[in-house]
Amino acid sequence: MEYPLLTAALVCVSLLAAALALLLVRQRRVTVNAARRGEQLLAELRAREEENRHLLHRRLPAIVEAQANQAVTVPGPLRVFNGEDPHRELLVVISELTGQTRRNAAESAAATLRAMMRTVQNLAGEQQVLISAMEEHHDDPDVLDGLLGLDHANSQLGRRAQATAVLCGSWPGLQRSAATLTDVVRGATGRIRDYARVQIPAPSDTAVVSQAVEPVVLAVAELLDNGARHSQPGSPVQVSFQQAHNGLAIVIDDAGVGMTVEAVQRAGWLLEGHGGQDIAALGVPPRIGFAVIGVLSQRYGFRVSVDMRSPFGGVRAVLFLPGELLTRAAVPVPQEVPSLAAPASPAAIAPSPAPHLRVPAPEPQPAEPAEELGTTEHGLPRRRRRAPVTGAATTTLSVPVPPPAAPEPTGSPVNHSPVATATAWQRGTRQGRASSTDDERDFQ
Repeated sequence: MEYPLLTAALVCVSLLAAALALLLVRQRRVTVNAARRGEQLLAELRAREEENRHLLHRRLPAIVEAQANQAVTVPGPLRVFNGEDPHRELLVVISELTGQTRRNAAESAAATLRAMMRTVQNLAGEQQVLISAMEEHHDDPDVLDGLLGLDHANSQLGRRAQATAVLCGSWPGLQRSAATLTDVVRGATGRIRDYARVQIPAPSDTAVVSQAVEPVVLAVAELLDNGARHSQPGSPVQVSFQQAHNGLAIVIDDAGVGMTVEAVQRAGWLLEGHGGQDIAALGVPPRIGFAVIGVLSQRYGFRVSVDMRSPFGGVRAVLFLPGELLTRAAVPVPQEVPSLAAPASPAAIAPSPAPHLRVPAPEPQPAEPAEELGTTEHGLPRRRRRAPVTGAATTTLSVPVPPPAAPEPTGSPVNHSPVATATAWQRGTRQGRASSTDDERDFQ
């Protein structure tokens, strides 16, 4: 009786022990899995925190910087979760918002600067008119020297205002007739500070079409100013023309320090027309030279590059004008003056629009033979000049009349300075105009 009870008790104890063992093993397994899962969650939390710090300190600043500089690369995520960037949608929204905000700010700044530069341009134009009027009325060399300096400074002021306005979306504002390449380079040279260092090439009969004259002048002026500013004060800035099969290039060489690889890449990016998108990205103070050239080249169809080295050790800038922007300059045909040794027909002495000189018409020869005085070295007979008959008709001979030279004071040395020469030329031009007016009044 006791044996079966003992057996049953042992079986129950064994079952309880086995159940307890199973419970302990399961609990151990659950504890280990929970610990492993906790470690995984902790590692994932740390990774997300690191990713957030990477987003805050690296990716977001790069996105904002890339709005102004396309060369900036936005870094990717440190870790991909479930095969996707965890912040992709957030970055897209932030990029759109920052881009729109930057564009709005740039448009507002450009509109403000455009209005300001238009006012400055108008004032510079009015000042130029006043200076030109003063140059016409003053003959004193010292006064004229000061006026010429004011004229040059006003030209530089107008160029800077014009370049800033163009960068802000305005047009050059001047319409000129077709001009030769030499005149284009001369016009650009007169708008920079160190104009005396520019070596202008020989005259060319190739001209720039009217709608592109002012943009090309402004672009060449910026290239000349850049070459003069970044080279030694005494070194020349050489300009030459290079003919191509589909256009012509204006080559500008300076003897400066050159440009680094990064500066050349930056200049190429600006010359492609990207500098006009945000003026604030051009530095403080903004360097607008290459940016303005890029905007003009995109509008008018010419190309500019600065990725070559000058033979003088500096930078070679090349402005290429395609064939559609070029034409041939009209060469004036010189008017023929009838020879005094040959008999002149009535048509040869007809009035012409050239400057006039009232010359008595040839007298009709009398019937009796003139007195012979021998012959000239060319075999023509010499005759004694007869007195003109009173009341003889006069006609106009197309003979160019040079302006009378300015009277020089006796007993004083002749001044050959540029200012004195300009003064004498101006005085002679004014006297020539006055004498031409008197002749026309007499003719009428």
